[in-house]
Amino acid sequence: MDFIDQIKALSSNLSSQLDRIKTEEATKTSLIMPFIQALGYNVFDINEVVPEFDANVGASRKYKLDYAIIQDGKPIILIECKHHADKLANDDAHSQLFHYFAATKARIGVLTNGLMYRFYSDLVEPNKLDEKPFLEIDMLNLQDGAIAELKRLSKQSFDIEEILTTASELKYTREIQRILTDELNAPSDEFIRFFAAQVYPGRITERVKEEFEGFVKRAFRQFIREQISGLLQSASSLAESGSTEPEQAAESPSEDEDQSSNGVVTTEEELEGWYIVKSILRESIEASRVAMRDVMTYCGILLDDNNRKPICRFYFNNPERLRLGLFDHGVEGKNEEKVDLGKVDDLYQFADRLKKTVEHYEGWLRTPRALVNPKTKPPCRYGEGGFQVLWADLSSNTIPSHGTSLPLRAG
Repeated sequence: MDFIDQIKALSSNLSSQLDRIKTEEATKTSLIMPFIQALGYNVFDINEVVPEFDANVGASRKYKLDYAIIQDGKPIILIECKHHADKLANDDAHSQLFHYFAATKARIGVLTNGLMYRFYSDLVEPNKLDEKPFLEIDMLNLQDGAIAELKRLSKQSFDIEEILTTASELKYTREIQRILTDELNAPSDEFIRFFAAQVYPGRITERVKEEFEGFVKRAFRQFIREQISGLLQSASSLAESGSTEPEQAAESPSEDEDQSSNGVVTTEEELEGWYIVKSILRESIEASRVAMRDVMTYCGILLDDNNRKPICRFYFNNPERLRLGLFDHGVEGKNEEKVDLGKVDDLYQFADRLKKTVEHYEGWLRTPRALVNPKTKPPCRYGEGGFQVLWADLSSNTIPSHGTSLPLRAG
């Protein structure tokens, strides 16, 4: 069972357990310990997961943290637990974690009641826990994109620099989305005046402001409807015509730029897919090298933000039919193959194809024994029947594959 399946399995079993979990200790045993285990950390190994972790604060105060996850003898993740009925709404819980965090070198703090997991760091001020989390996992309402981000915190994938880079983006993107949602539902005075001042020639009186509140709400909702309608019509037109995008589309910066300025909206599915591809490829390259460039008809995932190095394409404009564009690099150049996805998570099924595409651009070829660099290893060896190819430079389309024998001829 892979990581995503484990997390989803935990989520599906939660509701049936809650009535029998009466205490905070039972919450930790039944809900939180299985979650830590699913992240790949052995809860029964005191060298890896320490319960009741001592965190000294000042000369006279000593705090005991519910759990600390240890790596190389040092805490990397601190976890403060509450009863599952606790809404985590009061400041006391955050204050406790704040003190624990300041007393250690850990960069990740978690506040949880076993149902909601809030992940914090010190993105604003060093060694000072942020007031707002960079990631929230609701186990009763799991989102695939959130699970992809959670995987970065697993034992197998843990890379603190990569986590913090992504955490900053997640935190501020999430906050901007929240502000836009609040303004859409109940526009603030500043928001209303911002638009009114640009279109109304007179003085913005209280009566004008009240009138413009309705205008702003209707304009926003109409704008969103038109964007969605445009995307659906575009996807429908493509489906009816059965057309495919020419290869030049991936290699023409001017075309991409023209399209990106023409009402392109990046969807949640596209962002989720991008995070999944980054998660897949971080085993081969730095995740920061995996760039996203959205255009009207597809969302391109590129290596080094280079149009000539497309990794894949998302055709997600029609939520009823998600399609993935994959690239094969044959003798005639890049050929795109489109495959259907049942859901965004199905991207994991094509992990090997995505890795091979990146390996092509990098000029590497994985052999059963090792990843061989043609600049440092001999290209062949002499054996029975002639020379045997040990590696193939992927930039050449004619060289034999690994293990091919080349018989010697006289002369």
